[in-house]
Amino acid sequence: MASTHQDAVEVDLGGRAVTVPKGGLFDRYRMDPDLDEVARDPRVSSVDFFRRLPKTRVDSPIGPTLTPNFYYRMSSARLTMLARSRAIRARLPRELAPLEVVPGVGLASVIFFRYEVCDIDFYTEAAVGVAVRPARHGRLRAVDLAAALKNDHLDSYVLSLPVNTDIAQVRGHDAYGFPKWVTELDVDIDSRRATGRVAGDAGETDLAFSAPTPAQHRYPSGERVSSLTSYTSLAGAWHSTLSQTNVLSAGSATLPRGVDLQLGKGRMTDDLRSLEPIRTIRLDVITEGQLALHLPVPYSVPEAA
Repeated sequence: MASTHQDAVEVDLGGRAVTVPKGGLFDRYRMDPDLDEVARDPRVSSVDFFRRLPKTRVDSPIGPTLTPNFYYRMSSARLTMLARSRAIRARLPRELAPLEVVPGVGLASVIFFRYEVCDIDFYTEAAVGVAVRPARHGRLRAVDLAAALKNDHLDSYVLSLPVNTDIAQVRGHDAYGFPKWVTELDVDIDSRRATGRVAGDAGETDLAFSAPTPAQHRYPSGERVSSLTSYTSLAGAWHSTLSQTNVLSAGSATLPRGVDLQLGKGRMTDDLRSLEPIRTIRLDVITEGQLALHLPVPYSVPEAA
């Protein structure tokens, strides 16, 4: 539950004041958590994944911090859609190119996240993004697609990434270069159903989603770790951000039934419509996972894709 003014404290991030829950993980540890203490949280099944990921102290646009950011329990629901490559290309910087499944058809996605226990405390997030070819790719598009599927690693460019807390917005925008803003954002995901709603500027529905949760399969910690590289521009220079997901319980449905995606009025709806989605081909739901989000690093990108 989001904190109220009475149980919040103010912290400084690169000269910007944000409030965080008093006594929460960020208030107590400032990104340098006691993993033994985190392990005692009944919502966290294990911290073994994080013991093998040492943190590094770095300078960043929000001041000195530690990377990666640890998410000890999270859940997510992703809708993957076919979309016209020409529409995707129109929304991409010229240095990037769509990852195509067949000539003229690429991949767009809508994702809802719920971060239950995290170094920067509880928050929710949603995204509209597209799959792109690796920034330093070869000439064979089929090779890029096959490699992504085989290695469970995708490259992406994000168009919308609203969140519901100030600290998530400041860190995500200033330190990562993501298009983040704060809004009312509700996400609930369990073994029965996944739902999400993003509010527009006036409180109306921007984007809403509901679907039955696919049957879940349990994985031992560390057995299924997927990764995602996102490209952003910071201070006029290209950067890549790596995120690693330790999947603990997940399920998927191809050509899913019972999916209700409502387009309303707002930035997410505008971004999704601009991609001219053709149809939803897959629903992936993680009811329990963990995440390590690394700070961006400079990345060499060709002049034009």
